[in-house]
This record gives sequence, structure tokens and C-alpha cells, in this order.
Amino acid sequence: MRPGRYQDQGPYDLFRTMVRDAIRHWGIRPDLIDGLLTTPSGQAQGQTDAYVHDKLVAEFALKPRFAETMCLGGASFGVMVNRAMSAIREGRAKAVLCMGSGKFLKPSEGSGEMLAKTIAEQDFEVPYGPFIPSLYALIAKRFMHERNISREDIARAAVSARKWALLNPDARMYGKGEITIEDVLASRPIAEPFHYLDCSIPSDGGGVILVTSADIGRALSDQPAYVLGYGEYHARGTVSGAGVLDESGAVQSGAEAFASAGLKPSDIDVAQLYDAFSATPLILLENLGLCARGASGEFYQSGACDPGGSFPVNTYGGLLSFGHTGDSSGMSVLIEGAKQAMGQAGARQVPNADKVLVHCYGGIMYDHTTLILGREP
Repeated sequence: MRPGRYQDQGPYDLFRTMVRDAIRHWGIRPDLIDGLLTTPSGQAQGQTDAYVHDKLVAEFALKPRFAETMCLGGASFGVMVNRAMSAIREGRAKAVLCMGSGKFLKPSEGSGEMLAKTIAEQDFEVPYGPFIPSLYALIAKRFMHERNISREDIARAAVSARKWALLNPDARMYGKGEITIEDVLASRPIAEPFHYLDCSIPSDGGGVILVTSADIGRALSDQPAYVLGYGEYHARGTVSGAGVLDESGAVQSGAEAFASAGLKPSDIDVAQLYDAFSATPLILLENLGLCARGASGEFYQSGACDPGGSFPVNTYGGLLSFGHTGDSSGMSVLIEGAKQAMGQAGARQVPNADKVLVHCYGGIMYDHTTLILGREP
């Protein structure tokens, strides 16, 4: 679903639209779907998760043998893929629908305070009035200090994301024109080192993927995206409890994904990295071993991550320029990874994208999942 502002639609309305469009796009019978995994539907709006599952089953004649709700923020969708694969291996399902929808409340509705209280440490962080940009800023400043990364380096990630968004008609920033490092630094300050253009774009939206057995995947697509490797790690849940801030759980989840795939970082052709703020793709590049320690700034500055570069990153515009759809944002990262592996990314398609890494996280970089997708099983 194209990110935007769907003020007249609740979470279930978004779910309905996505499932309808996905079934039409794939050309499948709804009763083929025998597993259903969703993110929380927004109980505050009177829609419980049981309600959403029941409505989807009834409206689309789905036949799920199991259903579950995942609540790990941006990491939910990597976890969904892993749970779906397990169910398929165990013979409990053949085709699992994984989906998420998200809506951003306006700051005037108290969303900033509510979110901060949800993810901040109650005794040592909440009393100081944190908000999400300030918590990320603490991580970014420490990373910049430890790795000798400059303010211009992290701004360059936002510049790269905009370049990719200009190739993606579904991106919020499509048609808005390129930006420069100077533009980023001149935009209004948010939380040092972040300025306005360093921040992802709050949006409504979501997405759907179908995880199937290999034979069904080949029947539905001439070129499926195969899952080659997976890793997962859950670190301390607050910034004050994290200890080392320049290394995240991506170190562990990435190592597990590479080991399970029998691959190494140099085998990866393109990466999709959850970029809530401009510093996070640099952190993840280094934590995942996709570039050397302290080299992520130079990596971005060289143009390697841009269209036509040697190592494309966030080829759909990322959360920075495509749009950040709340708890469903990890889905957009995963969908772009699958599209690149399937050769369906249109004008932004990376040639020979045989191995695609997708990394998402939830919270303030504490729940981590790494997927490696490929064109061959």
C-alpha cells in the first residue's frame, strides 16, 4: 500500500484493502491461505486482534489452520517470515499471509509522549521527558564518537534515500526533487545530531507478503524470492540499559543469518536497512559487517549506496523518503527486498540482485531480525 494519510480509514480498513489488492495481484484463491499472521490492529480504536482475524476470515473466505499476532515493532515481519517457514516445514501450513497496517497519531493527540513512555525506561528515562528522536540521538552521537563518523556522513544517508525515492512512484517524496547534505543540515533542528530531513516521514499504510512452500511459490511466480538465511536477536530494551551503544543486536542476528545461509557479507548484492533516522543505516552497515568499522560514512559519501552505486541500500527510498508507517514499517523494507530478488522493482531494479539482505528492528534498536533472500533456493 502506498504510504500516505488515510484519515477516514481505521486499521481494519487498511487490512481489508491490502488483502483484497494482494489476492487480485497474485491471482490466487483465498482458500489457499492456511496461515494468518498480523501486527496489532489498534485496540484503542475498538478493534481487537481477534476481531480483525475473524473479519478477514469471513470477508475473504480464508482457511487458516493457525493465526497469530506479532508485536515487535519493525522486527515483526522478519519474525513472521521465520514463524511461517517453521509452520510450513512442520506441515501445519502451505501458504501463510503475513501483514501489517500502521497509523501515526498526530503529536497534538499525545502520540509522542505515549510512544516515549512505551519504549523508555520508566524509572531512569521517562522522568526526563524523552521522545523518540532524542533516544535515537543518544545512540547516534555515541556511534559517531566511537566510529569517527561526521554529521555530514549521516546526512548523506538521507540524500541517498531521496535519490532512490525519485525512482519509486509509491514513495512519499517521489517527484519532490533531490536534496543535498547542505539541505539536510539547514533543515530545522530536531534532536542533535538530527535535523528535520534526517527523520523518517510519519505515514499511514502497510503491506502484505505471502510465505509459501517452494512448489506453490514457483506456481505463483516465475521468479520467487527464496529465504536463504535468518537470524534473530533481542537485546536490552532501553537506551540506558543497553551498555554499548555503537553495537546493536544486528551483530548477533546478522552473524546467525550469514551462518544459516552459508554466506558472508561480501556475497550480498543489495541491502534494505530499517532507517527510522539517518544514522541507523550507517550503524547497521557496520554492525552487519557490510562495511568495515568506521567506514560507513566514507561508504555513503562515495555514492556506493546510491542508484548505480556498487552496493545499493534502501532502493525504494527507505523510511526516510518512502514513508514510515508506524508498526508496519518493517513490511515495506521486506517487500522491497523481495521485489529486488524477484526482479520486480521497476526503474529502481538493481541488476543481478541475486543475494538481498533485509534487516529490521523494533523499539529503540533492540529487537533485531536479519533475512537473506535469493533468486535461487
